[in-house]
Amino acid sequence: MTIETLREICRKLPDVTEDVKWDQDLAFCVGKKMFAVVNLEPPHQLSFKCTPEGFGELVERNGLIPAPYLARAMWVQQEELGGALERRELEVLIKTSYELVRAKLPKRSGAKAKTTKRAKTNRGPKRTRRAKRR
Repeated sequence: MTIETLREICRKLPDVTEDVKWDQDLAFCVGKKMFAVVNLEPPHQLSFKCTPEGFGELVERNGLIPAPYLARAMWVQQEELGGALERRELEVLIKTSYELVRAKLPKRSGAKAKTTKRAKTNRGPKRTRRAKRR
């Protein structure tokens, strides 16, 4: 797996942006919140958020560790991109990370608002008291 493949996986998701942070990490974000980060320097460690159950299972596997500084928020780190996780499994985990982060966005956030807006119904003009008396 390459960084370009990871970019393809992440950029397929709605409203995703990417940004280089800390001079060497490519961060994928939704609503300005990170859901995946890959180190641009080899061996390209990849970190992402997961569910508490998933965290417990993943850190038991070879090549996956609790993400430094982010483990308390249920982030795991793949020690080498393409090492412990196959593409199909990684796609599912990245999507889960995206959904977990997106679900925590404020309702007014553009990324969340686009998918949760309800259609307004047109009930006609609003009558005032004065209009009712006539």
